[in-house]
Amino acid sequence: QVQLVESGGGLVQPGGSLRLSCLASGITFRDSAIGWFRQAPGKEREGISCIAASGDSWDYADSRQGRFIISRDNAKNTVYLEMNSLKPEDTAVYYCAARSRFCSILANPANFDDWGRGTQVTVSS
Repeated sequence: QVQLVESGGGLVQPGGSLRLSCLASGITFRDSAIGWFRQAPGKEREGISCIAASGDSWDYADSRQGRFIISRDNAKNTVYLEMNSLKPEDTAVYYCAARSRFCSILANPANFDDWGRGTQVTVSS
């Protein structure tokens, strides 16, 4: 049974940083691509970035201007999303999702097979 568990969310002040983690089980992690998405209230789920099995990463939104960095540790079956210079508009539930080997070019959630339940990130003073 595939299980993805996000952690590391919370309340942070504008300008602050958080590192989210996505722990995967039930999949061959080293052969999987993992993506990060987020969904704010009343908005559609949007893609942030993806890291392929090879370690190559794919950014789904240039607008984040390098504030978000994705990485993976195959020894720990974990993908990270480091978020810096956070803004109130980054407030959302953040999800990780898995698919086989390669990242989807388009940030379409339907292109990912398995999902975690999400972790809340709130950016507020």
